[in-house]
Amino acid sequence: MQVKECMMECSKKIALVAHDNKKADLLAWAKYNRDLLDRHTLFATGTTGSVFELELGLKVEKLMSGPLGGDQQIGARIATGELDFLIFFWDPLEPQPHDPDVKALLRMAVVWNIPTASNRASADFMISSRLIDHRYPRLVPDYENYTKRRLPRGGSE
Repeated sequence: MQVKECMMECSKKIALVAHDNKKADLLAWAKYNRDLLDRHTLFATGTTGSVFELELGLKVEKLMSGPLGGDQQIGARIATGELDFLIFFWDPLEPQPHDPDVKALLRMAVVWNIPTASNRASADFMISSRLIDHRYPRLVPDYENYTKRRLPRGGSE
């Protein structure tokens, strides 16, 4: 498959998401990294975004709560190139009623080659990279041939 370059600017667009059992972990991580996060544009699902604004005084664009469509809103922004990073502290031990949405979100991050952190260690390594404050030519699959492919007539694929 062909790829194309998608330039990440110096100020990254970072989505912050956490399952209920991981919100305290994400908040502690964000407090530790507050000054760095303040240099970037932040997006979060509803409850997480409200907590960040209140506790850290950071401006956060709040989307819907995850189970109410926030995970899908973030996935859509990844697909349209409106997000650069996904920091999603998810709970692998707790069943989630919106698990299909979570899987779809993680799938979008992989499909569009978005750096993704799922816990504190991966988030620390990701944001401490020397690339965090520089432009970065992220390679993404060029799906033009896929979207323009000829479909069979009168049947399903």
